[in-house]
Amino acid sequence: MGNRPIKFRILELFLDDKEHWNYEIVSKIQEEYNMQGNFQRDSINFDILELASGGMLKDVEQKVDDKGVYKKDFLLHKYAITDFGKVRGSDACLRYV
Repeated sequence: MGNRPIKFRILELFLDDKEHWNYEIVSKIQEEYNMQGNFQRDSINFDILELASGGMLKDVEQKVDDKGVYKKDFLLHKYAITDFGKVRGSDACLRYV
């Protein structure tokens, strides 16, 4: 996976049409791209935020991370892919939609 741009891979993970918490996607990307550390974690989360602000993902639920699964007392977000995100994913040759 290391050669594919991270944002493309994030969109690809959402093409299963399921909702995913940001920390689930972040940990998957960290594992696949061998990215360790807090800076990399937060950079991946920022990529997710950019995809959401671009209309490719939509925020469907939020909760405070009271257990520290991502970052203690941080606001966690659950996202789903939008129709626009599916089209953009298809345009990027991730999968024919």
